[in-house]
Amino acid sequence: MNPAARAFWLSSPGHGELRDVTLPEPGDDEVQVRALYSGVSRGTETLVFRGGVPTSQHDVMRAPFQEGDFPAPVKYGYLSVGVVERGPAALIGRTVFCLYPHQSRYVVPVSAVTVVPDRVPAARAVLAGTVETAVNALWDAAPQIGDRISVVGGGMVGCSVAALLARFPGIRLQLVDADPARAETAKALGVDFATPADATGERDLVIHASATEQGLTRALELLAPEGTVVELSWYGDRRVTLPLGEAFHSRRLTLRASQVGTVSPAARPGRGYAERMALALDLLADPALDALITGESGFAELPELMPRLTSGEIPALCHRIRYPDPA
Repeated sequence: MNPAARAFWLSSPGHGELRDVTLPEPGDDEVQVRALYSGVSRGTETLVFRGGVPTSQHDVMRAPFQEGDFPAPVKYGYLSVGVVERGPAALIGRTVFCLYPHQSRYVVPVSAVTVVPDRVPAARAVLAGTVETAVNALWDAAPQIGDRISVVGGGMVGCSVAALLARFPGIRLQLVDADPARAETAKALGVDFATPADATGERDLVIHASATEQGLTRALELLAPEGTVVELSWYGDRRVTLPLGEAFHSRRLTLRASQVGTVSPAARPGRGYAERMALALDLLADPALDALITGESGFAELPELMPRLTSGEIPALCHRIRYPDPA
């Protein structure tokens, strides 16, 4: 008989609960995974938790293995790391990453899991989905040697982008955030830090990830003539007003969107999801990225934890969820 499983569901906006799950028998091309860790992506998941996904974006915002529909009830999430219990012999016992919601065990197609390299701890691998977003952003942004670059917004995505940019040769990089406490994270990543008021201007490229109108406005202000802002923020049901009637045209600035999970074929032809995810996991061999995990809680604590993360009572980049050992 298949072992029992439990999943975290948003029962109504602002309220979550753990529900029992009946697992199907894995087929020939499927694996059964026992979760070790999952990650709460504070920006997107707290937006979902408060019921802030606009009706027009319900289809776009669906996670790969989501159940239910927005605003609720819905099972949502996409940063899961576990060990394969059943499936092809080559995968039994391997640690894998999957874009799956918070659930103690699950059955998915073999194609939905990516093997975590031995040199990457399972506890750090929960960052793979966000680092893959950062890879997408940098493929879209195409930074060059010697560029003057700022990342505005020191959340989970912004810090992931900054961590990857810190490896680029010859660039002058600054992480900008309104919270002075983010200076410690920047230091751990080996990146210069500034508050918005003190940020260095005349930048060739600004990556914006603060999800605030003020942050995007400041990102445009930091550009040199002909500079580009690459927008990573997801605003949900909020409208944003920008000063495009000021220096935007005279300085010939560019504002460009970068879509999570999608890369322009012109930017990287033939580079699909599997290759991007394998690259993201390979990049997670760097222990500096542990700075992006700012807390850990047990799976049973999720219903009480999510309201506190959503309200900001618990400040977080990525909050890691730990699953109990099997009985």
